[in-house]
Amino acid sequence: MLGETRGNRKHQSDKLKGGSETQSSSSLKIVSQVEVECVKCDSCGFTEECTPAYISRVRQRYQGRWLCGLCVEAVKHEVVRSESVITTEEALDRHITFCREFRSSTVLNETEHPIFAMGRLLRRSLDSPKPLRSNSTGALGVKTLQLIRSESCFSSISG
Repeated sequence: MLGETRGNRKHQSDKLKGGSETQSSSSLKIVSQVEVECVKCDSCGFTEECTPAYISRVRQRYQGRWLCGLCVEAVKHEVVRSESVITTEEALDRHITFCREFRSSTVLNETEHPIFAMGRLLRRSLDSPKPLRSNSTGALGVKTLQLIRSESCFSSISG
């Protein structure tokens, strides 16, 4: 009787495993079928990939305008930090005005743009030889003694 119970449990667990595999494969199909769209922030110009449902929710909150996550947080902060009580619409207008003025006042050429600077920095770090970090005395010109091994590190097995 005990053997039958164990056998039934094993059979039931096999069924559960099979069911979870089916569930996971069907959920993988759902994940792979999610469509995303590229959308550009109406405030800063940043482009993000988002689902149409998320895009719709953000546009409903911000009078039909799309805002990236950073600008959404900036608008929320504007509402909180304002000395007088302002609406989200007023905070949004202030933020968009700020972004426009900032972009028009700062003319960056390609060499000054932060993204290009980071690219140059990355290329330089990849092209330069890497110093040994563990040998800090080597950079100071200090001679170090080397250990000389007289025998094998492995013990011999003699039969």
